[in-house]
Amino acid sequence: MVSKNGKILVVDDNEDILFALKLLLKPHVEFVQTTTNPFEIPDIISKVDFDVILLDMNFTKDAISGQEGFSWLGRILEINPAAVVVFITAYGDAEKAVKAIKAGATDFVLKPWHNEKLIATISSAIKLKQSQNQVTDLKERQKEISNVMDSSFHDFIGKSEAMQKVFNTIKKVAKTDANVLILGENGTGKELVARALHRDSARNEEVFISVDLGSIAETLFESELFGHEKGAFTDAKKDKPGRFEIASAGTLFLDEIGNLLLPLQSKLLTVIERREVTRVGANRPKPVDVRLISATNINVHQMVNEENFRQDLLYRINTIEIHLPPLRERYGDIPLLANHFLSVYSKKYKKTVRSIAPEAMKKLETYDWPGNVRELQHAIERAIIMSDSNILQTDDFFLSSQKEMGTSGVELSSYNLDEVERMIITKVLKRAQGNITQAAGELGITRTSLYRRMEKYDL
Repeated sequence: MVSKNGKILVVDDNEDILFALKLLLKPHVEFVQTTTNPFEIPDIISKVDFDVILLDMNFTKDAISGQEGFSWLGRILEINPAAVVVFITAYGDAEKAVKAIKAGATDFVLKPWHNEKLIATISSAIKLKQSQNQVTDLKERQKEISNVMDSSFHDFIGKSEAMQKVFNTIKKVAKTDANVLILGENGTGKELVARALHRDSARNEEVFISVDLGSIAETLFESELFGHEKGAFTDAKKDKPGRFEIASAGTLFLDEIGNLLLPLQSKLLTVIERREVTRVGANRPKPVDVRLISATNINVHQMVNEENFRQDLLYRINTIEIHLPPLRERYGDIPLLANHFLSVYSKKYKKTVRSIAPEAMKKLETYDWPGNVRELQHAIERAIIMSDSNILQTDDFFLSSQKEMGTSGVELSSYNLDEVERMIITKVLKRAQGNITQAAGELGITRTSLYRRMEKYDL
């Protein structure tokens, strides 16, 4: 050992042994504590996090069998499962050494010991403990990083029947390792679904890796997803793991999978089927264990019919399909989402915006939202930034296409009043998901009047 590091606890019923070990180890480690009484072990290790515990196998009750040592090893590992314990005994044999390792000991040293060998054993045990600590620290850091990254993805809310179906599916599927395909328009929250599935899964303490397949050039596809070896191509200056390797034991989210070209679909299918990747420039495959979630805004089933997407790949990625409805089909969720974003961005920008005026909310409710929830989110954020009032008004919202109900929300193929009325009632009923009371209120008529008009137009 070059530098002094590591805390050592030595437990032995022989005072001379303790004195000799303390004398031997003190120049090489930062701290050595000794005790002749194994019953003091629980109290001692609760106060100090020892790198190595050097434990005698035989105490006064039991001269040679080592059972006391095995019993205390069990107690130590109950208190601290990560403890590194090295047995030391004058009555050792190969069978006992094997039993000790199986019971959870790290190593086995015989008395009388060779000083150099004992120091080397302790040194290796300290390095093992430090490696364990580094792994634990990395996992904790990864957990914190994931929590921070996930904090932006808790806006997944809705009370509409369509969204309740989505939530119920997530609840059923999350605990499994089934591959999931999420279908929906841009801005509907496909990554929110993927992160919710990961967060509620058995892999939630492992990584969540998101890959936008639509942004990866064809020439870099294999390198990005499967990794490469140093020298595999001109810019490969060092070994690089791909996204599959990085996500191993966790969740891999392949966004915009519908944009993948056929030759790349074939390569992806091979990896999914074999559960192993071969880095570019390597000959030997590496096993990977990922929970695969994919998403696209393209009608992938139609792509299969048109032979632009492999049917066997679709079978692999869509054990379960989740369809996300567009915001225009989630009429009742607009006020809920709007008020949620109002709260979020009022805090973020330290504004005292308390509410949205009824007329302004009506404007939001009657807009088509081609950009879906993402567009609503940006509209609320912009309104809060620009507003000087504590209540958002109609003029605070600048909606891109202005397709609002009662103006251009319905494209008129005729100016016949009956035809226009029929189209408007149809659209409002769709928005209200068949809720007659809600639709009647939206139209400003009674339920009876609405029923009469529905009968008139055979709706």
